[in-house]
Amino acid sequence: MTDTARATIRDVATLSGLSICTVSRALRGLPNVSDEAHARVREAAGKLGYRASSAASRLAGGRTGAVAIIAPTITAWFFAQAVEAAEEVLADSGLDTVLMSLRGNAQARESLFADPASLLQRVDGVLLLGVDLSPEQAGAVAESGLPVASVGLTGVPWDNVGIDDEQAAWRAAHRLVELGHWELALLAGSEPDAGTVVTASARRSGFMRALAGNDLDVHPDMVVPAASSIDGGYWAMTELISNRGLPQAVFAGCDETAFGALKALHEHGLSAPEDVSLIGLDDHPMSSFLGLSTVAQPVADQGAFAAALLAERLADPDGAGPPQDHRLPTTLIERKTTRRPRR
Repeated sequence: MTDTARATIRDVATLSGLSICTVSRALRGLPNVSDEAHARVREAAGKLGYRASSAASRLAGGRTGAVAIIAPTITAWFFAQAVEAAEEVLADSGLDTVLMSLRGNAQARESLFADPASLLQRVDGVLLLGVDLSPEQAGAVAESGLPVASVGLTGVPWDNVGIDDEQAAWRAAHRLVELGHWELALLAGSEPDAGTVVTASARRSGFMRALAGNDLDVHPDMVVPAASSIDGGYWAMTELISNRGLPQAVFAGCDETAFGALKALHEHGLSAPEDVSLIGLDDHPMSSFLGLSTVAQPVADQGAFAAALLAERLADPDGAGPPQDHRLPTTLIERKTTRRPRR
């Protein structure tokens, strides 16, 4: 049984069977939470003796009562959702947030992480959202003395939350094979070997593993480099159609790449799934509207979970236990862009 003196929002989420995001909204009286969810949260919080931190006590465990949320950009949908969820949980813990966008600028990242200790003067902790750090930068952050948590990183010495990108990609590609497609193409990018973000390369590995596990070969022409963007998917699919031949099915390394692929198909008088099955990964907010089959990842829950872990460490640095790497589950969602091939 959880120690009621140390009950956290994560404990309430576990006991109620709800996401951390839903629990946070229910505890703070925010909209879009059902009466049933409110009741489950109240019951769980009561059993655990959970009480949200008050604004008056927020400075008890720190000097500033603030946490820095650092993201490559705050305009992309993934980071916008993760930031909003993290801010809600941190506010529920009585913490203010300082939002720092690197604006997709490598120089801004280099400047900030050249001396992470300078953040000590402004915040009590740091939440990193998909910020790719070199081994040297990760080491400097770890040595800064600041409590840290992250989303989407690998091999870091602090609490991290993410998904198994390799397994999620395997699931998408394996589903295409299950549908009866034996000639598959991949539209995806890759990251440098050295760094804490390996999303694209992990997804590429998952695709390759799915085909190998089904005794299928991957022809080099069927692996097309594509940036994780609509333009990247458009040009990759155009290259595939114009110069390499259209396969039975395509796995796009992310949903935005898939959106560009759909555009290219349309411009060539083709469509999915009539001419080719197409599946993505992420469940972008537009994926449902466009009918894109995909493997969904819980973006908001990742931001909320990481924020909860950081808040726990700020409240009780010695009692939170060793850092852990948490992987949240993904969900296959089949919509209109995949089907069995016509015989």
